[in-house]
Amino acid sequence: MLFVYVTCKNSKEAEKIGFSLVKKRLAACALVIPNAKSFFYWKGKMERTTEALLLLKAGSKNKGKLEKEIRKMHSYEIPCVLFFKPEASAEYAGWVERESKARGA
Repeated sequence: MLFVYVTCKNSKEAEKIGFSLVKKRLAACALVIPNAKSFFYWKGKMERTTEALLLLKAGSKNKGKLEKEIRKMHSYEIPCVLFFKPEASAEYAGWVERESKARGA
């Protein structure tokens, strides 16, 4: 299974992306955490903003499709999309893999 970390401009965008990916069965679960404080340099200027964090649990075979769909729906020029391979119980990892098999895709 994969754990996917995505920062979004706000909760509305994170919910839109997360809902779409679960509906398409590219992710088994989407979790939105609002009001994350973020500090970074962008184009030479220090930025301070509030973002929403989108956490996805997905099947390991969906990495390419997930990234493509996230980029298509995301508003950022360079979205933060990080993939992790977590250690999980066999039961939970099995559920994630079964529930994130894109049907008809």
